[in-house]
Amino acid sequence: MLRLDPGEMMGIKEEEEDSEEEDEDDEDDYLLAAGDPPHPHHPPEQVRGRGRRGREEKERTKVRERRRRAVTARILAGLRSHGNYSLRVRADINEVVAALAREAGWVVLPDGTTFPSSSSASAQTPRPAMLVPVPSSAAAPHPTLRLPASTAPAQPLRGLVPSPLAARPISRRAAGHASSAFLAPPRAVPPEGASSPLLSVPVPDEPDAADTDDTPMDKGDGKQVGLATSPAPVPPPPERDFAGTPYVPVYVMLPLNVVSVEGEVVDADALVAQLRLLRAAGVDGVMVDCWWGNVEAHGPQEYNWTGYRRLFHIVRELKLKLQVVMSFHACGGNVGDDVSIPLPDWVTEIGKSNPDIYFTDREGRRNTECLSWGVDKERVLQGRTAVEVYFDFMRSFRVEFDAYFEDGIISEIEVGLGACGELRYPSYAANHGWKYPGIGEFQCYDRYLQKNLRRAAEARGHAMWARSPDNAGHYNSEPSTTRFFCDGGDYDSYYGRFFLNWYSQVLLDHADRVLMLARLAFEGSAIAVKVSGIHWWYKTASHAAELTAGFYNPCNRDGYSPIAQVLKKHGAALNFTCVELRTMDQHEVFPEALADPEGLVWQVLNAAWDAGIQVASENALPCYDRDGFNKTLENAKPRNDPDGRHLFGFTYLRLCSTLFEGPNFKEFERFVKRMHGEAVLDLQA
Repeated sequence: MLRLDPGEMMGIKEEEEDSEEEDEDDEDDYLLAAGDPPHPHHPPEQVRGRGRRGREEKERTKVRERRRRAVTARILAGLRSHGNYSLRVRADINEVVAALAREAGWVVLPDGTTFPSSSSASAQTPRPAMLVPVPSSAAAPHPTLRLPASTAPAQPLRGLVPSPLAARPISRRAAGHASSAFLAPPRAVPPEGASSPLLSVPVPDEPDAADTDDTPMDKGDGKQVGLATSPAPVPPPPERDFAGTPYVPVYVMLPLNVVSVEGEVVDADALVAQLRLLRAAGVDGVMVDCWWGNVEAHGPQEYNWTGYRRLFHIVRELKLKLQVVMSFHACGGNVGDDVSIPLPDWVTEIGKSNPDIYFTDREGRRNTECLSWGVDKERVLQGRTAVEVYFDFMRSFRVEFDAYFEDGIISEIEVGLGACGELRYPSYAANHGWKYPGIGEFQCYDRYLQKNLRRAAEARGHAMWARSPDNAGHYNSEPSTTRFFCDGGDYDSYYGRFFLNWYSQVLLDHADRVLMLARLAFEGSAIAVKVSGIHWWYKTASHAAELTAGFYNPCNRDGYSPIAQVLKKHGAALNFTCVELRTMDQHEVFPEALADPEGLVWQVLNAAWDAGIQVASENALPCYDRDGFNKTLENAKPRNDPDGRHLFGFTYLRLCSTLFEGPNFKEFERFVKRMHGEAVLDLQA
């Protein structure tokens, strides 16, 4: 939370005192506003009632005004503290816009007009207009306020406020650029009949009636501001030229059921035809899930690699490379799962008599997608622990496909560490009723994790903390409706911090144990870990959806640096999702989710790069359009990064017939070339 300096607090206090004096002087006006003027024949009780209503309304007005001033002061404090902006305590929005424009290298005239410094004829030509668009809504767009620059007022327009605060700054690479986490950057909008781009400033959702009328608005100096009936069209931003940038390999995920449980390659002829097209488009390789439930289906250490041998032979003949996922989870019951591949039969038999081998929620529902981390060191799998089972599986794979490792065909092994093969708890399983953007539920109620929690509480000296939260809502709750995740809730209490530390540490310990054995099994080979991009509720203080998934990442703590340190310990790369998503698009579809995928991606990339580990990525949702590909490119090769950092690989989700329909494949082929640093001829200027 931002803290105000004494000067700011004094400014707020002065404003409140001035307001209170004005309220006392105008008390009669408030009383008159509450009803009809007092009449000599009206009874005293009626006059007193009206006076009481007037005083209540006055108090409500004062409270609203104090809140507005506090929010404004925090915004300005954030700009001064994190962006080195020189703004006075009681600065207005026009001063903020002018400061942002100057930082961007634009010219700001005394009357408030802004234009790029490259405009050489600005003094001889009419000055452009400044657009002030009202934020759009899903129902209907608000009108746009058009201010002629020659009449731009020096004082702020009534009702103008800065754009909403982000939950917290994501990166502090340079003090001069950190302000972008607090205030939305200016957006270039060409006015009608002018060639210079302009700054846009948001107007509140509930302007006064005088501001939304279709008639011109009098500014008080005889000049008028016209109101447009619809926003001006905004052209797409110019595409960045990635020619000559670093080469980033591109892989494509194969269908989930490309190898059947019977050990056959599904629809091999069609697959070969599609792989040839991918190879012609420049794709480097493919990713395939190696399902534990298929390979070790019938008995402990009875491995059937037949289907994968056939698939790998096809891939090698086509001169493609392989990324192989050690999938120790079941398929089915999650978003995007179109097939059902359960855990091995002998494991599910054990689960019938001992259901505590699975993750369990507060209501006692078992999640059979993967084994609970509580059995990592418990000999409950016919004499073996869970990590021993994982190690035996990985070692068998390494021996079976030794030639593919030696020839470099297998370029990377991704180790599955939880639900969906990702390092996380199964906190938002669709088969338990979860729907986006629910916060999910804690998954630590099996007896093995509960025993672990009791030991941790006793070691801390607070045995009464050996319990899981009982006020954290359910799968589809919102943070504000729970006493644990709401602002100032129990998540930030002494008990809450203890529990969340323990919950996230169990996740880190599981990753540490499995990666240590993976390094032994795949010595000399590249290994990676997939981390899910839980971007919903990122703009709240608690980050509730991340907490239930095991990422202890509230607004006052970095939950991804500890994960990066564990991966660094074992020389593993981090594979992150949702690099193609844009925050504004998420706000348009689900504004109530308070999502920020761009902020989350930037935080995770910086945490990994600061730890000195490699980062790969993949898209979270199917992507066929140029806008999504361009967003991926920007994240893969950040513009003007002082250290020249970039992703070391990208995996496209997923191979399907839709990819080859209409213009989809041309866009994908164009995207591959740009990821490789090649030039394309159809850049949109």
